[in-house]
Amino acid sequence: MKFQKIVCVDHTKLEPWALEELQGYSEEKIEVFEDYPGSRKEIIARIKNADAVIVSWRTKLDKEILSKCSNLKYIGMACSLYDNESANVAVDFARSRGILVKGIKDYGDPGVAEFIISELIRLFHGLGDYQWKEMPVELTDKKIGIIGLGTTGQLLAQCLLPFGADLYYFSRSRKKEWEKKGVTYLELEELLSSVDVVSLHLPKNTKILGAKEFDIFGTGKILINTSLGLPFQEAEFVDWIKKGGNFAIFDGDGKKELSEGTEELRGMITATKSAGWAAETQKRLSEKVLQNLKDSSEEIFH
Repeated sequence: MKFQKIVCVDHTKLEPWALEELQGYSEEKIEVFEDYPGSRKEIIARIKNADAVIVSWRTKLDKEILSKCSNLKYIGMACSLYDNESANVAVDFARSRGILVKGIKDYGDPGVAEFIISELIRLFHGLGDYQWKEMPVELTDKKIGIIGLGTTGQLLAQCLLPFGADLYYFSRSRKKEWEKKGVTYLELEELLSSVDVVSLHLPKNTKILGAKEFDIFGTGKILINTSLGLPFQEAEFVDWIKKGGNFAIFDGDGKKELSEGTEELRGMITATKSAGWAAETQKRLSEKVLQNLKDSSEEIFH
């Protein structure tokens, strides 16, 4: 069985081969938009009577929109679905209306880990605009804390262990298998007071660091954020980065909510691009979105 009509409601970044395969699951010609709608009205007009929609993280499908798209049976998110609260789709509301919602994960993590290690090495050795210490230093024996030991955090730990870094983590659930590998669990405040570097890997809309935590973290430290958004209040972060010897590393996703003035502060190292986007990322995204739709069509029609 096929969907009646599939619409890619915005620039989902699916590769051409995936769009061709997508057509095989739609009775009518699929409609593919290469830009981002500017209003709810435009989103609704794009969806029309479609029963399946593919959407990127940049377009919100809220309750109002879903209420007016009565034919929808399936929403495929061409982006991560960490939890329902942080999603750009009103997941719980959609499911209450019988709409199946599927997101993807684990598609851009290698690039993020590569970015973090690359920028740390540049900062440690003074290969960019800044050098962390008076003398260049190695990753060896550096105390590095990972906050959020999900897929990206685990991949980062896996990459750092061979360099002899001293690794710690804080997460909402214990990862005993990683503790056996030498990554030590610490409660948040103890981790912040123990490490030289903190790397944040948290779902969107998560706030974990406040003035108290930044004070515990202290000075002469490095903060890395590749999360989607800021896991802290910007004003409290600004107070911290202005203190002596502190540095912060952000990729394009991590810095999206930073004000322009904050980006220009001393000690700020920011990238214009998302670290989690590469040719391999796009291929994995296309494969996972397509597989979700294939599996869902079987679930819906059989």
